[in-house]
Amino acid sequence: MKTWLKRIGIGIAFLTLASSAAALWKWDEITRLRAVNSLFAADRIVENFVSMGDLFYSTPLTDGPGRALPVGQPMALPPGAADWIGDRTVTGLVVLRDGAILHESYHQGTGPDDRRISWSVAKSVLSMLTGILVGEGRVALTDPVTRHAPQLAGSAYDGATLEDVLQMESGVEFDEDYAAFDSDINRMGRILALGGTLDGFTAALEETWALPGEAMRYVSMDTHVVGMVLRGATGRSIPDLVAEKLAGPMGLGPAYYLTDETGVAFVLGGLNMSTRDFAKIGQLVLDGGRVGDRQVVPEAWIEVSTAPSATTPPDRMRYGYQWWMPADMRPGEVMAQGVYG
Repeated sequence: MKTWLKRIGIGIAFLTLASSAAALWKWDEITRLRAVNSLFAADRIVENFVSMGDLFYSTPLTDGPGRALPVGQPMALPPGAADWIGDRTVTGLVVLRDGAILHESYHQGTGPDDRRISWSVAKSVLSMLTGILVGEGRVALTDPVTRHAPQLAGSAYDGATLEDVLQMESGVEFDEDYAAFDSDINRMGRILALGGTLDGFTAALEETWALPGEAMRYVSMDTHVVGMVLRGATGRSIPDLVAEKLAGPMGLGPAYYLTDETGVAFVLGGLNMSTRDFAKIGQLVLDGGRVGDRQVVPEAWIEVSTAPSATTPPDRMRYGYQWWMPADMRPGEVMAQGVYG
């Protein structure tokens, strides 16, 4: 009887240990899934948006300190600015003139060293990298995406060109509603939290609503396809390419990309940098792709990528190659923007 009871005790102990080990093995996935499901909660959103590297997989873009920006004559904000900042829950505001800081302020308990999630501002950064590689002859706008990303053959992206996905004209059916639990964008987040891959998720998309190049509809996975094309054409990761061709010459840092479990960067929205570094991107575009005397992004690409070229309705926001323009745009007006401002 004692031997039998001893064996039962050993068996129970073994099952308990096995269950504990399985729980620990899945703990990271459970933690990420909880983070995805509470990412935009009103009481957590500010803290989440400046600490994404603690919640998800990430890889450094650059660890070193970035180039310091000169400080110019302080500028007083116009009347009503405080209300504007409060109404929009602004967390950081940097104003430059000729590359010098005229105003810098931080709100909602954040500070200048916080690395803030870009969301879709990252799309515009990827556009600049694309322009560099087009200028080097590594890719062409007319390339079918399957030429450099053959895993997309047979998917909803089969038949689209690099220009189609840059303009969000892939024709791929995709629900971008962040407020809907079952939307494609939220389903993607849960799949990634549980160990899925960005490439696999994209290649599994099958539905289309239009032929490639017919009309513009905002689909974030189009930007991931741009990244797949650039990776396939160069054999390098996007963080490596951005670090060499943009972050280094621009003096960005420290900064990082969110990634999936395999280390593939979340190029459609996963860039995390300081507010000053986001301001440097704006200054680069304003200066026609130059940093000082160095042409970092071809000037011709800055011009064509920030011009309205996608087939959007005339009374709606206009779109170029991963850049936005106001419907009533004046010459030179262009925006990079992401969800939640």
